[in-house]
Amino acid sequence: MAVRRAVIALIVLVGGSACDRSPTAAAPDPVAANPRRNVAKSAALLSCKPLGYDSATQTVGPAGGVIKISKHNLVVPAGALIGVVSITAVAPADTVNRVELRPEGLTFSQPAVLTLSYGNCKVVPQSKQIAYTTDSLAILQYVPSSDNPTAKLVTGQLSHFSNYAIAW
Repeated sequence: MAVRRAVIALIVLVGGSACDRSPTAAAPDPVAANPRRNVAKSAALLSCKPLGYDSATQTVGPAGGVIKISKHNLVVPAGALIGVVSITAVAPADTVNRVELRPEGLTFSQPAVLTLSYGNCKVVPQSKQIAYTTDSLAILQYVPSSDNPTAKLVTGQLSHFSNYAIAW
């Protein structure tokens, strides 16, 4: 009887800890929870001839600002930031046109606008969009985007900083 109670107590303890929703519990991994969101790098990111590496750091505050990085632009509108922040944008030399925006996780009161050029990329008939990616270029989600195929530019609205790339 004591063994049975011990087994039941152990099952309750293990089951209860598996459902821990306390503030100290680890956040679930959205990619692991939804494997369809983890799109393969070669399946949806636009293939491009590498541009040269470029980086820029600029201080931006409540008045907003524009950062040019390689053939890409980031516009932080007036009122999007409540304080002054040093922003770094990096465009790695890669076969995917992408930017890394830091400080990672910086959020805005209103969306920042990222415009990525794809003039150096293979033309695909599908509409282009900007994808929020992991460091290894797995797509986590797509941001609201508009494609201008004539200018070979895609523009997306960002609510936070991280890694972004052109997808189709």
